[in-house]
Amino acid sequence: MHFKMIVVFVEDDKTDVVMDAAREAGATGATVINNARGEGLNKSKTFLGLSLETQRDVVVFLVEEHLSRHILEEISRVGEFDTTPGTGIAFQLDVEDAVGIAHQVEKITHDVEELL
Repeated sequence: MHFKMIVVFVEDDKTDVVMDAAREAGATGATVINNARGEGLNKSKTFLGLSLETQRDVVVFLVEEHLSRHILEEISRVGEFDTTPGTGIAFQLDVEDAVGIAHQVEKITHDVEELL
């Protein structure tokens, strides 16, 4: 079985909807890293030296490769990544090997067999 890692940088108020959409699309779990900070095309605004930027979360999913594109598209749709600037980004990376997921492989295998 081959996996992809989907990494999502999302506004913290959209983390839950992104995770729910990913689960509906076939993801079996995620890791959330809170309070990330970043800067896009436009520099962050400040007021008296204090940043006015919103907090971001980093959400990491390990998903089966045949499900990854659909999950990525759902994340983008509910996060409004392509329609609203500054809401977040998501990308996927190939995973060469993974351990610690044996308990999820049975469910993933069933889902992928139905897909193929």
